[in-house]
Amino acid sequence: MFGNRDQLREQFVQAWEKGRSGQPLEPLEAALVDLIREHPEYHALLDDRERALGAEFPPESGQSNPFLHLAMHLSIREQAGTDRPPGIRAIHQRLSARHGVMEAEHRMIECLGRSLWEAQRAGTQPDEAAYLECLQRLVKT
Repeated sequence: MFGNRDQLREQFVQAWEKGRSGQPLEPLEAALVDLIREHPEYHALLDDRERALGAEFPPESGQSNPFLHLAMHLSIREQAGTDRPPGIRAIHQRLSARHGVMEAEHRMIECLGRSLWEAQRAGTQPDEAAYLECLQRLVKT
């Protein structure tokens, strides 16, 4: 989707600027703007281009990284839209019916984050079966 941190941030900031000014949006930009609108806590940061592009979010700060958070929402939505991994669309639908889309995705993001963290730590690709198992546990609880 994006090449590096700066490109990722630029894509979010640029889409937000275009969306706020009423300019036509490409499909990816429209998806980003929709996500940002659903997260008003990030508006002030994204309204300040320089601050948004230069901000740091070290784990010890206790702040979540809004770009990572929004990108993970986008990933969950893309996975659900393509049903990849197989079964994730039904999980997304069931959790969304129970909790609403935003809360469902926030719960699913926990599983995605864990899967990515474990893969990074092990130096491997994410374990799709373990990821789906984590998601399926969400449906059962």
